[in-house]
Amino acid sequence: MAIHESPTVLGDGTVAELAEAVRGEVIRPGDDAYDEARAIWNGAHDRRPALILRCAGVADVIRGVEFARSQDLLLAVRGGKHSIPGFSTVDDGMVLDLSPMQAVRVDAAAGTARAEAGVTWSVFDHETQAHGLATTGGLVSTTGLAGFTLGGGIGWLMRKHGLTCDNLVSADVVTADGRLLHASEDENADLFWGLRGGGGNFGVATSLEYRVHPVGPTITGGAIFYPGERAAEILRFYRDWVDQVPDELTTVANLLTCPPAPFLPEEWHGKPLVAIIPVHCGSLEDGERAVRPLRGLGDPVADLIGPMPYTAMQSLIDPLWGPGAHSYMKAGWMGGLDDAAIDTLVRYRDEVTSPKTEIHVHHMGGAVARVPADATAFGDRSEPFLLNVLASTFTADGYDDAVSWAQDLYGAMEPALSGGTYVNFLSNEGEERVRDAYGEEKYERLVALKDTYDPTNLFRLNQNIAPSGG
Repeated sequence: MAIHESPTVLGDGTVAELAEAVRGEVIRPGDDAYDEARAIWNGAHDRRPALILRCAGVADVIRGVEFARSQDLLLAVRGGKHSIPGFSTVDDGMVLDLSPMQAVRVDAAAGTARAEAGVTWSVFDHETQAHGLATTGGLVSTTGLAGFTLGGGIGWLMRKHGLTCDNLVSADVVTADGRLLHASEDENADLFWGLRGGGGNFGVATSLEYRVHPVGPTITGGAIFYPGERAAEILRFYRDWVDQVPDELTTVANLLTCPPAPFLPEEWHGKPLVAIIPVHCGSLEDGERAVRPLRGLGDPVADLIGPMPYTAMQSLIDPLWGPGAHSYMKAGWMGGLDDAAIDTLVRYRDEVTSPKTEIHVHHMGGAVARVPADATAFGDRSEPFLLNVLASTFTADGYDDAVSWAQDLYGAMEPALSGGTYVNFLSNEGEERVRDAYGEEKYERLVALKDTYDPTNLFRLNQNIAPSGG
Protein backbone atom coordinates (compact mmCIF):
# COMPACT_ATOMS: atom_id res chain seq x y z
CA MET A 1 0.00 0.00 0.00
CA ALA A 2 1.35 3.40 -1.00
CA ILE A 3 -0.06 6.88 -1.45
CA HIS A 4 1.65 10.07 -2.60
CA GLU A 5 0.60 13.45 -1.32
CA SER A 6 -0.59 15.86 -4.02
CA PRO A 7 -3.64 18.03 -4.64
CA THR A 8 -6.25 16.63 -7.07
CA VAL A 9 -9.94 17.08 -7.75
CA LEU A 10 -10.57 14.37 -5.15
CA GLY A 11 -10.45 15.04 -1.44
CA ASP A 12 -7.21 13.89 0.19
CA GLY A 13 -9.12 12.14 2.94
CA THR A 14 -11.23 10.19 0.51
CA VAL A 15 -8.24 9.00 -1.47
CA ALA A 16 -6.35 8.20 1.73
CA GLU A 17 -9.19 5.90 2.75
CA LEU A 18 -8.88 4.09 -0.59
CA ALA A 19 -5.11 3.78 -0.16
CA GLU A 20 -5.59 2.24 3.28
CA ALA A 21 -8.06 -0.28 1.85
CA VAL A 22 -5.81 -1.66 -0.93
CA ARG A 23 -2.46 -3.44 -1.20
CA GLY A 24 -1.63 -1.75 -4.50
CA GLU A 25 -0.40 1.75 -5.26
CA VAL A 26 -2.52 4.88 -5.55
CA ILE A 27 -0.98 7.50 -7.86
CA ARG A 28 -2.18 11.07 -8.35
CA PRO A 29 -1.17 14.09 -10.45
CA GLY A 30 2.10 15.56 -9.23
CA ASP A 31 3.50 12.25 -7.99
CA ASP A 32 6.90 11.20 -9.30
CA ALA A 33 5.38 8.07 -10.86
CA TYR A 34 2.43 9.87 -12.45
CA ASP A 35 3.68 10.57 -15.97
CA GLU A 36 5.01 7.04 -16.39
CA ALA A 37 1.83 5.56 -14.91
CA ARG A 38 -0.53 7.51 -17.13
CA ALA A 39 1.23 6.74 -20.42
CA ILE A 40 -0.25 4.13 -22.73
CA TRP A 41 1.01 2.37 -25.87
CA ASN A 42 -0.78 4.63 -28.35
CA GLY A 43 0.85 8.05 -28.21
CA ALA A 44 -2.18 9.64 -29.88
CA HIS A 45 -3.91 9.70 -26.48
CA ASP A 46 -2.29 11.98 -23.89
CA ARG A 47 -4.69 11.97 -20.96
CA ARG A 48 -4.46 13.04 -17.33
CA PRO A 49 -6.39 10.81 -14.92
CA ALA A 50 -7.32 12.16 -11.50
CA LEU A 51 -6.35 8.83 -9.96
CA ILE A 52 -4.53 5.64 -10.95
CA LEU A 53 -4.92 2.50 -8.86
CA ARG A 54 -2.34 -0.20 -9.56
CA CYS A 55 -4.15 -3.29 -8.35
CA ALA A 56 -2.23 -5.97 -6.47
CA GLY A 57 -5.10 -8.46 -6.60
CA VAL A 58 -8.82 -9.08 -6.91
CA ALA A 59 -9.66 -7.33 -3.63
CA ASP A 60 -8.05 -4.15 -4.99
CA VAL A 61 -10.15 -4.43 -8.15
CA ILE A 62 -13.31 -4.70 -6.07
CA ARG A 63 -12.30 -1.69 -3.96
CA GLY A 64 -11.44 0.28 -7.09
CA VAL A 65 -14.76 -0.44 -8.75
CA GLU A 66 -16.64 0.50 -5.58
CA PHE A 67 -14.62 3.72 -5.25
CA ALA A 68 -15.23 4.78 -8.85
CA ARG A 69 -18.93 4.12 -8.47
CA SER A 70 -19.22 5.94 -5.13
CA GLN A 71 -17.30 8.98 -6.41
CA ASP A 72 -19.06 9.00 -9.78
CA LEU A 73 -15.72 8.75 -11.60
CA LEU A 74 -15.36 7.79 -15.23
CA LEU A 75 -13.50 4.47 -15.04
CA ALA A 76 -10.84 3.19 -17.45
CA VAL A 77 -9.77 -0.44 -17.07
CA ARG A 78 -6.20 -1.14 -18.18
CA GLY A 79 -4.48 -4.45 -18.89
CA GLY A 80 -1.71 -4.23 -21.49
CA LYS A 81 -2.70 -0.59 -22.32
CA HIS A 82 -2.68 -1.24 -26.10
CA SER A 83 -6.16 0.17 -26.69
CA ILE A 84 -6.12 1.82 -30.13
CA PRO A 85 -9.00 4.20 -29.24
CA GLY A 86 -7.32 5.11 -25.92
CA PHE A 87 -9.93 3.49 -23.70
CA SER A 88 -7.22 2.41 -21.21
CA THR A 89 -6.86 5.99 -19.98
CA VAL A 90 -9.10 8.94 -19.18
CA ASP A 91 -9.05 12.65 -18.38
CA ASP A 92 -10.09 13.49 -14.79
CA GLY A 93 -11.38 10.00 -14.06
CA MET A 94 -9.89 6.86 -12.56
CA VAL A 95 -7.62 4.25 -14.15
CA LEU A 96 -7.85 0.74 -12.78
CA ASP A 97 -4.42 -0.60 -13.74
CA LEU A 98 -4.23 -4.40 -13.65
CA SER A 99 -0.61 -4.64 -14.80
CA PRO A 100 0.77 -5.79 -11.42
CA MET A 101 -1.46 -8.90 -11.62
CA GLN A 102 1.02 -11.20 -13.38
CA ALA A 103 0.38 -14.77 -12.18
CA VAL A 104 0.22 -17.59 -14.74
CA ARG A 105 -0.46 -21.24 -13.87
CA VAL A 106 -0.20 -23.98 -16.48
CA ASP A 107 -1.88 -27.36 -16.00
CA ALA A 108 -0.15 -29.32 -18.73
CA ALA A 109 -2.01 -32.55 -17.95
CA ALA A 110 -5.40 -30.85 -18.30
CA GLY A 111 -4.30 -28.75 -21.27
CA THR A 112 -5.25 -25.47 -19.63
CA ALA A 113 -3.56 -22.31 -18.41
CA ARG A 114 -4.92 -19.60 -16.13
CA ALA A 115 -3.54 -16.06 -16.21
CA GLU A 116 -4.28 -12.89 -14.29
CA ALA A 117 -5.49 -9.90 -16.23
CA GLY A 118 -2.24 -7.92 -16.19
CA VAL A 119 -0.38 -10.60 -18.15
CA THR A 120 0.89 -9.82 -21.64
CA TRP A 121 1.26 -12.44 -24.35
CA SER A 122 5.05 -12.54 -23.99
CA VAL A 123 4.66 -13.59 -20.34
CA PHE A 124 1.91 -16.09 -21.10
CA ASP A 125 3.86 -17.66 -23.98
CA HIS A 126 6.99 -17.90 -21.85
CA GLU A 127 5.11 -19.99 -19.29
CA THR A 128 3.13 -22.20 -21.67
CA GLN A 129 6.02 -22.87 -24.05
CA ALA A 130 7.96 -24.42 -21.16
CA HIS A 131 5.46 -27.25 -21.64
CA GLY A 132 5.32 -27.05 -25.45
CA LEU A 133 1.85 -25.48 -25.29
CA ALA A 134 0.20 -22.31 -26.60
CA THR A 135 -3.10 -20.74 -27.45
CA THR A 136 -3.93 -18.11 -30.05
CA GLY A 137 -2.26 -14.89 -28.88
CA GLY A 138 -1.59 -11.34 -29.96
CA LEU A 139 0.27 -10.33 -33.11
CA VAL A 140 2.42 -8.08 -30.91
CA SER A 141 3.62 -9.82 -27.75
CA THR A 142 3.37 -6.74 -25.52
CA THR A 143 -0.41 -6.78 -25.96
CA GLY A 144 -2.40 -7.57 -22.81
CA LEU A 145 -4.27 -10.85 -23.00
CA ALA A 146 -7.45 -9.74 -21.19
CA GLY A 147 -8.70 -7.03 -23.54
CA PHE A 148 -7.43 -8.99 -26.53
CA THR A 149 -9.44 -12.05 -25.50
CA LEU A 150 -12.63 -10.20 -24.63
CA GLY A 151 -12.66 -8.59 -28.07
CA GLY A 152 -12.14 -11.90 -29.88
CA GLY A 153 -8.46 -12.51 -30.52
CA ILE A 154 -7.09 -12.74 -34.06
CA GLY A 155 -3.62 -14.30 -34.00
CA TRP A 156 -1.15 -16.67 -35.64
CA LEU A 157 -2.78 -19.89 -34.45
CA MET A 158 -6.39 -19.00 -35.22
CA ARG A 159 -6.97 -21.07 -38.37
CA LYS A 160 -5.89 -24.23 -36.53
CA HIS A 161 -7.02 -23.53 -32.96
CA GLY A 162 -9.63 -20.79 -33.29
CA LEU A 163 -9.80 -17.25 -31.95
CA THR A 164 -8.51 -16.55 -28.45
CA CYS A 165 -12.07 -16.22 -27.17
CA ASP A 166 -12.86 -19.66 -28.63
CA ASN A 167 -10.19 -21.05 -26.29
CA LEU A 168 -11.54 -19.32 -23.19
CA VAL A 169 -12.64 -21.94 -20.64
CA SER A 170 -13.66 -19.63 -17.81
CA ALA A 171 -13.13 -16.17 -16.35
CA ASP A 172 -13.42 -14.45 -12.99
CA VAL A 173 -15.16 -11.09 -13.33
CA VAL A 174 -15.79 -8.19 -10.96
CA THR A 175 -19.12 -6.65 -11.93
CA ALA A 176 -20.28 -3.06 -11.53
CA ASP A 177 -21.86 -3.79 -8.14
CA GLY A 178 -18.58 -5.17 -6.78
CA ARG A 179 -19.43 -8.87 -6.98
CA LEU A 180 -16.85 -11.44 -8.07
CA LEU A 181 -18.46 -13.92 -10.47
CA HIS A 182 -17.10 -17.03 -12.14
CA ALA A 183 -18.23 -17.42 -15.75
CA SER A 184 -18.03 -20.63 -17.77
CA GLU A 185 -20.27 -22.89 -19.83
CA ASP A 186 -21.72 -24.22 -16.56
CA GLU A 187 -21.79 -21.12 -14.39
CA ASN A 188 -23.18 -17.71 -15.41
CA ALA A 189 -23.29 -19.03 -18.96
CA ASP A 190 -24.97 -15.90 -20.29
CA LEU A 191 -22.08 -13.77 -19.06
CA PHE A 192 -19.59 -16.27 -20.46
CA TRP A 193 -21.22 -15.95 -23.88
CA GLY A 194 -20.88 -12.16 -23.73
CA LEU A 195 -17.26 -12.22 -22.59
CA ARG A 196 -16.25 -14.07 -25.75
CA GLY A 197 -16.25 -11.10 -28.09
CA GLY A 198 -18.36 -8.57 -26.21
CA GLY A 199 -15.37 -6.72 -24.77
CA GLY A 200 -15.12 -5.20 -21.30
CA ASN A 201 -18.75 -4.15 -21.17
CA PHE A 202 -19.84 -6.39 -18.32
CA GLY A 203 -17.11 -6.09 -15.71
CA VAL A 204 -13.41 -6.39 -14.99
CA ALA A 205 -11.99 -9.78 -15.93
CA THR A 206 -9.41 -10.48 -13.21
CA SER A 207 -8.28 -13.91 -14.44
CA LEU A 208 -8.86 -16.00 -17.54
CA GLU A 209 -8.49 -19.74 -18.12
CA TYR A 210 -7.62 -21.03 -21.59
CA ARG A 211 -7.34 -24.25 -23.48
CA VAL A 212 -3.74 -24.65 -24.63
CA HIS A 213 -2.51 -26.86 -27.45
CA PRO A 214 0.73 -28.59 -28.45
CA VAL A 215 2.62 -25.95 -30.44
CA GLY A 216 6.34 -25.70 -31.13
CA PRO A 217 8.65 -25.02 -29.51
CA THR A 218 9.82 -24.60 -33.16
CA ILE A 219 7.39 -23.62 -35.90
CA THR A 220 7.71 -22.45 -39.51
CA GLY A 221 7.31 -18.69 -39.70
CA GLY A 222 8.82 -15.37 -40.69
CA ALA A 223 8.18 -13.12 -43.67
CA ILE A 224 9.04 -12.84 -47.32
CA PHE A 225 9.34 -9.37 -48.92
CA TYR A 226 8.93 -8.31 -52.54
CA PRO A 227 9.31 -4.93 -54.28
CA GLY A 228 6.29 -2.67 -53.91
CA GLU A 229 5.94 -2.45 -57.68
CA ARG A 230 4.91 -6.11 -57.60
CA ALA A 231 2.13 -5.52 -55.06
CA ALA A 232 -0.78 -6.18 -57.42
CA GLU A 233 0.83 -9.39 -58.68
CA ILE A 234 1.61 -10.63 -55.17
CA LEU A 235 -1.88 -9.85 -53.85
CA ARG A 236 -3.52 -11.66 -56.76
CA PHE A 237 -1.32 -14.66 -56.07
CA TYR A 238 -2.13 -14.42 -52.36
CA ARG A 239 -5.89 -14.36 -52.99
CA ASP A 240 -5.76 -17.56 -55.02
CA TRP A 241 -3.12 -19.34 -52.94
CA VAL A 242 -4.76 -19.02 -49.51
CA ASP A 243 -7.91 -20.65 -50.83
CA GLN A 244 -5.98 -23.94 -50.81
CA VAL A 245 -3.77 -23.71 -47.70
CA PRO A 246 -4.15 -26.05 -44.68
CA ASP A 247 -5.63 -24.94 -41.37
CA GLU A 248 -2.18 -25.05 -39.77
CA LEU A 249 -1.16 -22.04 -41.89
CA THR A 250 -2.25 -18.53 -40.90
CA THR A 251 -1.06 -15.62 -43.04
CA VAL A 252 -1.17 -11.85 -43.45
CA ALA A 253 -0.41 -9.83 -46.58
CA ASN A 254 1.16 -6.47 -45.78
CA LEU A 255 1.72 -3.38 -47.92
CA LEU A 256 4.39 -1.33 -46.16
CA THR A 257 7.36 1.00 -46.41
CA CYS A 258 10.62 -0.81 -45.76
CA PRO A 259 11.75 0.03 -42.21
CA PRO A 260 15.43 0.60 -41.37
CA ALA A 261 15.67 -2.91 -39.97
CA PRO A 262 18.97 -4.84 -40.02
CA PHE A 263 17.30 -7.91 -41.53
CA LEU A 264 16.29 -5.96 -44.67
CA PRO A 265 18.78 -4.73 -47.31
CA GLU A 266 19.83 -1.15 -46.65
CA GLU A 267 19.24 -0.12 -50.26
CA TRP A 268 15.53 -0.88 -49.77
CA HIS A 269 15.07 1.18 -46.60
CA GLY A 270 12.31 3.75 -47.11
CA LYS A 271 10.98 2.11 -50.29
CA PRO A 272 7.61 0.38 -50.84
CA LEU A 273 7.44 -3.35 -50.18
CA VAL A 274 4.79 -6.05 -50.16
CA ALA A 275 5.24 -8.83 -47.61
CA ILE A 276 3.56 -12.14 -46.88
CA ILE A 277 3.86 -13.30 -43.26
CA PRO A 278 3.10 -17.00 -42.79
CA VAL A 279 2.94 -19.06 -39.60
CA HIS A 280 2.58 -22.85 -39.81
CA CYS A 281 2.01 -24.57 -36.46
CA GLY A 282 2.34 -28.18 -37.67
CA SER A 283 5.44 -30.21 -38.40
CA LEU A 284 8.44 -28.45 -39.89
CA GLU A 285 8.24 -30.69 -42.95
CA ASP A 286 4.61 -29.79 -43.55
CA GLY A 287 5.40 -26.15 -42.87
CA GLU A 288 8.15 -26.04 -45.48
CA ARG A 289 5.83 -27.67 -47.99
CA ALA A 290 3.02 -25.23 -47.23
CA VAL A 291 5.12 -22.07 -47.74
CA ARG A 292 7.00 -23.32 -50.80
CA PRO A 293 4.67 -21.57 -53.29
CA LEU A 294 5.70 -18.21 -51.79
CA ARG A 295 9.26 -18.83 -52.90
CA GLY A 296 8.05 -19.78 -56.35
CA LEU A 297 7.25 -16.14 -57.00
CA GLY A 298 10.99 -15.51 -57.36
CA ASP A 299 13.40 -12.63 -56.68
CA PRO A 300 12.37 -11.56 -53.18
CA VAL A 301 13.96 -8.54 -51.52
CA ALA A 302 14.39 -10.75 -48.45
CA ASP A 303 13.26 -14.25 -47.51
CA LEU A 304 13.14 -14.69 -43.74
CA ILE A 305 10.87 -17.73 -43.66
CA GLY A 306 12.13 -20.81 -41.88
CA PRO A 307 12.12 -22.75 -38.60
CA MET A 308 12.06 -20.49 -35.56
CA PRO A 309 10.93 -20.63 -31.93
CA TYR A 310 7.23 -19.93 -31.54
CA THR A 311 8.10 -17.21 -29.00
CA ALA A 312 10.35 -15.54 -31.58
CA MET A 313 7.49 -15.46 -34.08
CA GLN A 314 5.17 -14.02 -31.46
CA SER A 315 7.57 -11.12 -30.86
CA LEU A 316 8.82 -10.76 -34.45
CA ILE A 317 7.21 -7.39 -35.16
CA ASP A 318 7.46 -5.99 -31.61
CA PRO A 319 10.39 -3.68 -32.50
CA LEU A 320 8.33 -2.07 -35.27
CA TRP A 321 5.34 -1.43 -32.98
CA GLY A 322 6.81 -0.16 -29.75
CA PRO A 323 5.09 2.37 -27.47
CA GLY A 324 4.71 6.06 -28.20
CA ALA A 325 3.79 6.20 -31.89
CA HIS A 326 0.48 7.77 -32.88
CA SER A 327 -1.72 5.02 -34.33
CA TYR A 328 -5.20 4.64 -35.78
CA MET A 329 -6.98 1.62 -37.25
CA LYS A 330 -9.84 1.30 -39.71
CA ALA A 331 -10.89 -2.30 -40.32
CA GLY A 332 -13.62 -4.31 -42.01
CA TRP A 333 -14.53 -7.77 -43.23
CA MET A 334 -14.13 -8.61 -46.90
CA GLY A 335 -16.04 -11.32 -48.76
CA GLY A 336 -13.24 -11.54 -51.32
CA LEU A 337 -10.24 -9.80 -52.80
CA ASP A 338 -11.16 -9.06 -56.39
CA ASP A 339 -8.99 -7.23 -58.90
CA ALA A 340 -10.75 -3.92 -58.30
CA ALA A 341 -10.11 -4.14 -54.54
CA ILE A 342 -6.46 -5.01 -55.12
CA ASP A 343 -6.04 -2.09 -57.51
CA THR A 344 -7.55 0.25 -54.89
CA LEU A 345 -5.20 -0.99 -52.17
CA VAL A 346 -2.17 -0.56 -54.42
CA ARG A 347 -3.24 2.91 -55.56
CA TYR A 348 -3.69 4.15 -52.01
CA ARG A 349 -0.44 2.51 -50.94
CA ASP A 350 1.31 4.66 -53.55
CA GLU A 351 -0.26 7.75 -51.92
CA VAL A 352 0.63 6.86 -48.32
CA THR A 353 1.42 9.88 -46.12
CA SER A 354 3.62 8.21 -43.48
CA PRO A 355 6.38 5.60 -43.76
CA LYS A 356 5.05 3.96 -40.61
CA THR A 357 1.59 3.31 -42.06
CA GLU A 358 0.70 -0.20 -43.26
CA ILE A 359 -2.17 -2.04 -44.97
CA HIS A 360 -2.89 -5.56 -43.68
CA VAL A 361 -5.05 -8.24 -45.26
CA HIS A 362 -5.67 -11.11 -42.83
CA HIS A 363 -6.73 -14.50 -44.13
CA MET A 364 -9.47 -15.95 -41.93
CA GLY A 365 -11.40 -19.24 -42.26
CA GLY A 366 -10.31 -22.60 -40.88
CA ALA A 367 -11.25 -23.21 -37.25
CA VAL A 368 -12.54 -19.64 -36.91
CA ALA A 369 -15.29 -20.25 -39.45
CA ARG A 370 -16.30 -23.64 -38.04
CA VAL A 371 -17.51 -22.25 -34.70
CA PRO A 372 -21.30 -21.74 -34.90
CA ALA A 373 -22.16 -18.10 -35.46
CA ASP A 374 -24.28 -17.83 -32.30
CA ALA A 375 -21.89 -19.74 -30.00
CA THR A 376 -20.09 -16.57 -28.87
CA ALA A 377 -20.64 -12.82 -28.95
CA PHE A 378 -17.86 -12.43 -31.53
CA GLY A 379 -19.14 -10.81 -34.72
CA ASP A 380 -18.80 -12.17 -38.25
CA ARG A 381 -16.96 -15.47 -38.74
CA SER A 382 -18.03 -16.09 -42.31
CA GLU A 383 -15.81 -13.76 -44.33
CA PRO A 384 -12.50 -15.00 -45.75
CA PHE A 385 -10.53 -11.76 -45.26
CA LEU A 386 -10.18 -8.90 -42.83
CA LEU A 387 -8.79 -5.57 -44.03
CA ASN A 388 -6.96 -3.49 -41.42
CA VAL A 389 -5.69 -0.06 -42.43
CA LEU A 390 -3.14 0.93 -39.80
CA ALA A 391 -2.31 4.63 -40.04
CA SER A 392 0.65 5.54 -37.85
CA THR A 393 3.19 8.31 -37.37
CA PHE A 394 6.24 8.49 -35.14
CA THR A 395 5.01 11.73 -33.52
CA ALA A 396 1.94 13.96 -33.72
CA ASP A 397 3.36 15.53 -36.89
CA GLY A 398 1.42 14.23 -39.87
CA TYR A 399 -0.97 12.13 -37.79
CA ASP A 400 -4.15 13.89 -38.93
CA ASP A 401 -3.10 13.45 -42.56
CA ALA A 402 -2.46 9.74 -41.95
CA VAL A 403 -5.90 9.30 -40.40
CA SER A 404 -7.57 11.11 -43.29
CA TRP A 405 -5.70 8.90 -45.75
CA ALA A 406 -6.88 5.77 -43.90
CA GLN A 407 -10.49 6.93 -43.88
CA ASP A 408 -10.34 7.74 -47.59
CA LEU A 409 -8.88 4.32 -48.38
CA TYR A 410 -11.55 2.60 -46.32
CA GLY A 411 -14.25 4.56 -48.14
CA ALA A 412 -12.79 3.59 -51.51
CA MET A 413 -12.78 -0.07 -50.41
CA GLU A 414 -16.45 -0.12 -49.39
CA PRO A 415 -17.61 -2.05 -52.50
CA ALA A 416 -15.47 -4.99 -51.27
CA LEU A 417 -16.49 -4.71 -47.59
CA SER A 418 -19.37 -6.49 -45.86
CA GLY A 419 -20.09 -3.62 -43.47
CA GLY A 420 -18.99 -5.38 -40.29
CA THR A 421 -15.75 -4.99 -38.38
CA TYR A 422 -13.56 -6.53 -35.66
CA VAL A 423 -13.86 -4.66 -32.36
CA ASN A 424 -10.18 -4.99 -31.41
CA PHE A 425 -9.27 -3.12 -34.61
CA LEU A 426 -12.07 -0.58 -34.18
CA SER A 427 -11.19 3.02 -33.37
CA ASN A 428 -13.56 5.34 -31.49
CA GLU A 429 -16.19 5.45 -34.23
CA GLY A 430 -19.50 5.54 -32.36
CA GLU A 431 -22.48 3.31 -31.62
CA GLU A 432 -23.40 2.46 -35.19
CA ARG A 433 -19.99 0.95 -35.90
CA VAL A 434 -20.25 -1.09 -32.70
CA ARG A 435 -23.63 -2.35 -33.90
CA ASP A 436 -22.03 -3.20 -37.23
CA ALA A 437 -19.38 -5.25 -35.44
CA TYR A 438 -21.97 -7.56 -33.90
CA GLY A 439 -25.02 -7.41 -36.14
CA GLU A 440 -28.46 -6.47 -34.84
CA GLU A 441 -29.41 -9.80 -33.24
CA LYS A 442 -26.20 -10.18 -31.22
CA TYR A 443 -26.17 -6.51 -30.34
CA GLU A 444 -29.62 -6.73 -28.75
CA ARG A 445 -28.56 -9.82 -26.81
CA LEU A 446 -25.52 -7.89 -25.57
CA VAL A 447 -27.75 -4.99 -24.50
CA ALA A 448 -29.80 -7.44 -22.41
CA LEU A 449 -26.58 -8.63 -20.73
CA LYS A 450 -25.57 -5.03 -20.11
CA ASP A 451 -28.92 -4.40 -18.42
CA THR A 452 -28.20 -7.35 -16.11
CA TYR A 453 -24.55 -6.77 -15.24
CA ASP A 454 -23.94 -3.03 -15.74
CA PRO A 455 -27.27 -1.18 -15.94
CA THR A 456 -25.69 2.21 -15.13
CA ASN A 457 -22.94 1.78 -17.76
CA LEU A 458 -20.06 2.14 -15.32
CA PHE A 459 -17.93 0.24 -17.83
CA ARG A 460 -18.38 2.53 -20.80
CA LEU A 461 -14.78 3.26 -21.80
CA ASN A 462 -14.77 0.47 -24.37
CA GLN A 463 -16.54 -0.33 -27.62
CA ASN A 464 -19.64 0.38 -25.65
CA ILE A 465 -22.85 -1.59 -25.51
CA ALA A 466 -25.12 0.91 -23.82
CA PRO A 467 -27.83 -0.44 -21.50
CA SER A 468 -31.40 -0.04 -22.68
CA GLY A 469 -31.93 2.70 -20.10
CA GLY A 470 -29.31 4.86 -21.88
